[in-house]
Amino acid sequence: MNRKGRIFFIFSVTLIVFSTILISLYARGYRLNRKNLEIEPNGILVMKSHPDGAQIFVNGDLTNVTDTTLKLQPGTYDLSVKKEGYIEWSKRLTIEKEAVTEITAHLFRSAPSLSATTFSGVLNPVPSPDMTKLAYTVPPGTNGDDGIDEAGLWVIETLNLPLGFSREPRKVTDGNLTGTTYRWSPDGREMLLTTKTGNFILDIGEFTPQNQRVNIISFQLENILQEWEEDTQIKLDGKLRKLPDELSKILKSSAKAIVFSPDEEMVLYTASASATIEKGLKNPLPGSSTQTEDRDLKEGHTYIYDIEEDKNFLIDENDDSLIIIGGIGGDYQRRISWFATSRHIVLAEPNKITIMDYDGTNKKDVYSGIYVAPHAYPTVSIERLLILTNLGADSATPNIYSLGLK
Repeated sequence: MNRKGRIFFIFSVTLIVFSTILISLYARGYRLNRKNLEIEPNGILVMKSHPDGAQIFVNGDLTNVTDTTLKLQPGTYDLSVKKEGYIEWSKRLTIEKEAVTEITAHLFRSAPSLSATTFSGVLNPVPSPDMTKLAYTVPPGTNGDDGIDEAGLWVIETLNLPLGFSREPRKVTDGNLTGTTYRWSPDGREMLLTTKTGNFILDIGEFTPQNQRVNIISFQLENILQEWEEDTQIKLDGKLRKLPDELSKILKSSAKAIVFSPDEEMVLYTASASATIEKGLKNPLPGSSTQTEDRDLKEGHTYIYDIEEDKNFLIDENDDSLIIIGGIGGDYQRRISWFATSRHIVLAEPNKITIMDYDGTNKKDVYSGIYVAPHAYPTVSIERLLILTNLGADSATPNIYSLGLK
């Protein structure tokens, strides 16, 4: 190789190395400060929203619109996302150097729509374990369009079914079921109906007239309930195995009402005893949540653990009447449940319904008005909730309404 060839080779290698370094620095957030001509580290914020096209404000200044990528110097920022007709999203966020932080702001309508889903009156709605169905009773004395009494046990799907598939409530059994109780099987295919005359297992996929219901004798009932409990525990144990061993042991011994998010990447629970979750159960991820966490569990308080990021957040600070969805007990008037995004939770309490981020921040009231608290139920769609209300008519039996959020 002659002298010119060697020079060209060295120049090419140097250029490639230099370009690779620049690309690496750029990807890690480094940018040239034009004031002092120095390359400084930055953080990258990937800001998305649903729906998109919303305005992004950083420390009160309009910066861009979603979906976009922002470079920010390391530090703490007050972010807000605004779109006309929607409730403002806001959060205080810490940006770290060389880290990419991705945020999706779900925006909810400032004036949600209400549309009736049932018309015959609804008593005691109970959601299925997977939240895809809602069972309820219709009181006697209400006739349908065909003149037949609608009284009985009904089930409605919460799924957004494809066009052509029925979304209408279906009747499971008939009769006056006022004051009865019913319980879902773990797979959501059957219900245990308990009346004054006995206990009955009903297939929710078909209609069983009351004169054809078969009474379950005591020992059969005990076996069925035991099988259901074992099935539920097996499913829970399978999910708990995804957690770090130490946390799994803590939840088994010091937690109750354990409910995983729809995507099973987070777990919602209430502490039944004091405990401490040690730090560093998993290696930290770049760009993970910088929100304040609480690893010292206190009895009666509710938390969410992020499995991927090894973060534990306190959700309810000072209320001992909070229950996790799955039934109503005592005088509870506040209930919490997973929203379909798996990154938000729904808090139902008297006269308002709140949706907040999984870390307990960005609490927004998506509905303020009359409804039968805490009967607000998430569906498998991010578009709506189901609520029980009579719209303020005290003499009327409430019905299920769809609350449009998007």
